[in-house]
Amino acid sequence: MSVFETEIIAVGPEAELFKDEKMVILFGKDAPDALKDYCYSIKINSVEGSITIDSTLTMGDTSYEVTAVGEVVQKNLEDLGHITIKFDGSTSAELPGTLYVEEKEIPELTIGTHISI
Repeated sequence: MSVFETEIIAVGPEAELFKDEKMVILFGKDAPDALKDYCYSIKINSVEGSITIDSTLTMGDTSYEVTAVGEVVQKNLEDLGHITIKFDGSTSAELPGTLYVEEKEIPELTIGTHISI
């Protein structure tokens, strides 16, 4: 059962650059101008439960096991639609606003791509 669902509503022209760093940045439609070019904009929805290491992130047809959760991931996701997703399998959350998932290829993300946790 998902605790959060959304979809991509815009893709910044530089958003793909972070894939080389095994990262994706999500932000609600009100991202600061300085960041918009680097983000995948999403609809801001409420989080209906806890995001934990037992959770699964799904982006389109690809699923990832969550390996670590930064301490402000849930609050930032609900308030701002903003988190960084790091696809490196880290088991400790070094950054408070980052969701860490298993190391696996990042799918193509486009407008309309469904995301759930």
